Amino acid sequence: MESSSAKAGGSTRREATRQKLYEAAVTLIAEQGFSATTVDEIAERAGVAKGTVYYNFASKSVLFEELLRHGVGLLTASLKEAAEQAAREGRGKVDALDAMIRAGLVFIDRYPAFTQLYVAELWRTNRAWQSTLMVVRQEAVAVVEGVLREGVAAGEFSDEIDVQLTAAALVGMVLVAALDWKSFQPERSLDDVHAALSRLLQGRVSGRV
Repeated sequence: MESSSAKAGGSTRREATRQKLYEAAVTLIAEQGFSATTVDEIAERAGVAKGTVYYNFASKSVLFEELLRHGVGLLTASLKEAAEQAAREGRGKVDALDAMIRAGLVFIDRYPAFTQLYVAELWRTNRAWQSTLMVVRQEAVAVVEGVLREGVAAGEFSDEIDVQLTAAALVGMVLVAALDWKSFQPERSLDDVHAALSRLLQGRVSGRV
């Protein structure tokens, strides 16, 4: 039997390989589309043998589905951490939402190709991974919903707020604004974009001008 250290080392290596495959796949698919991207191209871009792709993922579709889970999972984790950090610092729910907006922008700044791909896939309904995409999307939106519900309960937000729709709108605002920033206004800084969205949040959600 393998020692625990050997197993850990093997697991680390496999995760590193999967990460390389994720990065290669997201870049290629964002550049040329899912159908046009081949497993050979993914393997070549990742610097691994074709068999390595199939060792880690049963097919190109499975790779892409796991890529969506992985990417949205990272986004969800960053949103949770931002909300939890605000809570640890004793800040209000508006500040927590603002921190989550910044966390979302930081994520998109780091992974622009994945964000572009994710937004494009949200509009497609004929993909094998559509149900998975809806599940992971809801996990991210649910983090924002939780903060909004806590804000309503604490009296920070009006109880007339449609929590579900507002949470989806906030997530959508960050995604679309960030893609516009990256595509058409790349000269603007992250701080500048965050400040603009923060002012919108303060005026619309909290009711402050």
